[in-house]
Amino acid sequence: MKKLKTSAADMVAAARTRIEEVETTDLIAMVDDPNVVIVDIRDVRERSRGFIPGSVHAPRGMVEFWVDPESPYFKEVFGQDKRYVFHCASGWRSALTVATLQDMGFDAAHLREGFSTWAEQGGPVELADAKPE
Repeated sequence: MKKLKTSAADMVAAARTRIEEVETTDLIAMVDDPNVVIVDIRDVRERSRGFIPGSVHAPRGMVEFWVDPESPYFKEVFGQDKRYVFHCASGWRSALTVATLQDMGFDAAHLREGFSTWAEQGGPVELADAKPE
C-alpha cells in the first residue's frame, strides 16, 4: 500500500486549528436566526435521510464555485451579509471546506461534530425532498 505524505485526518486536524468550530447546541440555538445560513455539504443520499430545516444544500464538489461571485456557478445565497455555518456528517469534510473557503476570503464556520449528533442533542430534523438548491 502506498504511503501518503499527509493523511486526511492530519489535514482535518490542521484545518481545525485555524477555523471557527461551532458546537451542536450553539447551532441549534441559531436555527431560526435570519442572519445565519446553515449549509449542508453532504451528498443527496445523506441529506435524504434527514436535514436541518431551512439549511441550504451545497454539494461538496461545488461549494468553492457557488461562493465565488466571479464563477459562472455563483449562487446568490452566498452573496449575503450573513453568518455561514457549514456542516457534513461528522465534521471532517466541513472542516476542510471551511479552511478552503477561508483561503478564498469567504468567512464561515463549521459544525464541529457534524450532523451525526444533531438529532440526539435536540436539533430539529426535516425529512423531505433533498434536491440541491
